[in-house]
Amino acid sequence: MRESTTDIPAPARRERHPLPDFCSGPVIFALLITASLTVTLMWLAPNNAHGWRAYSVGMLFADWLAVVIGVALCKLRPLFERLPGHGSYAGVWLAMVLIVAGGSALVYWMDGVMQMQLLRDSAGDFVRNNTLIAALLGAAMLRYFYLLAQWQTRLEAVSQAQVAALQARIRPHFLFNSMNTVAALVRVDPTAAERCVEDLSELFRAALGEHSTRDGTLGEELVLVDRYLDIEQLRLGERLHVRRELDDLPGDFPLPRLLLQPLVENAVRHGIQPLREGGEVVLRGRREADGIVIEIDNPLVSTPAPGGHGHGLDSVRRRVAYRFGPRAGVISGPRGDRFVVRLELPAR
Repeated sequence: MRESTTDIPAPARRERHPLPDFCSGPVIFALLITASLTVTLMWLAPNNAHGWRAYSVGMLFADWLAVVIGVALCKLRPLFERLPGHGSYAGVWLAMVLIVAGGSALVYWMDGVMQMQLLRDSAGDFVRNNTLIAALLGAAMLRYFYLLAQWQTRLEAVSQAQVAALQARIRPHFLFNSMNTVAALVRVDPTAAERCVEDLSELFRAALGEHSTRDGTLGEELVLVDRYLDIEQLRLGERLHVRRELDDLPGDFPLPRLLLQPLVENAVRHGIQPLREGGEVVLRGRREADGIVIEIDNPLVSTPAPGGHGHGLDSVRRRVAYRFGPRAGVISGPRGDRFVVRLELPAR
């Protein structure tokens, strides 16, 4: 049985502060930019007697150190992450300072051996000055990375809380509508009501299950939609027609649970139910090079029901933005005499 972390005494817990991904391009780029700006500012400082040759050599030396530091931190990151509390950042800072000190000593030795006479300072001054600069700049950069990591952690926690709250809002809404359907069918057609209860049990197992906050698959979500439409078909009869054009979609595509069902429910509730003659709901989808596109199409009613498509669409937009990022999109609006919701979901 999995142990709960809430039973662990507070002093025994190890506080962790996530380190940036030193292997990523943005972090390496930030190191290079910082090194280049430092050399440039030192060269532009008043009373600086060094010329272009010294500036070029200093730029090459600083960028070389930035690359060495980035590669070293990339390889040592798993080791630093094992340190408790702020020890991980302290270890990174110490590694940066030692690399700069060692690199400075090596470059000074090579300058003397090869008799290039590029360095005018003494060995002690050259190593000391570079080490102090690295200590100050390293502390500033790590402070920035720390604040950025904390901000990203809080953003993720807030996003997860918003998703949980949105799911909590969806579930009662779905439950009340479903139970009203069963209540209406009990008096009219007990056999149909029994089938409806069986479908509801499967729907609730998927919608209210223990792992419902985890991603499912597109195939599972389409099964959930079909069960919902079966229930509505019993209630609305010939007024509801459904056309499915989904054969091209990959069933194993990862998809948050209860993502499509609220949209289909909106289509039935606001596009079919208000019309005496009913109408057709069209579910279409296709595979694209970088993901999938799904459209839910229903008749556009001249007098929309109170609340419109707002609640379900707002929930879906937030969940899609959280799960798939900025490349995803949820586009909705009238298209002729139809109301269309279009989901553009990139592969992850």
